[in-house]
Amino acid sequence: MMNLGNIMKQAQQMQKRLKEAQEELASQEYSATTGGCVTVTCDGQGHIKSVKLTAEAINPENPQSVDTDTIETLEDLISAAISQATQQAHEKMEAKMKSITGGVSIPGLF
Repeated sequence: MMNLGNIMKQAQQMQKRLKEAQEELASQEYSATTGGCVTVTCDGQGHIKSVKLTAEAINPENPQSVDTDTIETLEDLISAAISQATQQAHEKMEAKMKSITGGVSIPGLF
């Protein structure tokens, strides 16, 4: 028969390892570039850190016509939209998990 104390100790160790893994993932960064024109960087948890565009991504036929302010404005707008959509998805997921678990927080799920 398993000792309740051992089960609790194992659960606490697992919770600690999950928290450490989440922190490690959050500190990592990954970037991908498509078409040589658009670069997205995210952390290991999938949160978008930045979106970078080149002038060619905006106006491939005349990239010289695109000024830096336009590029930065578009990068900010895209980043904000991604951030809002991600936040909405996270909130819905959290609400769904809480409805399933009866409000009990399970580390690693949310």
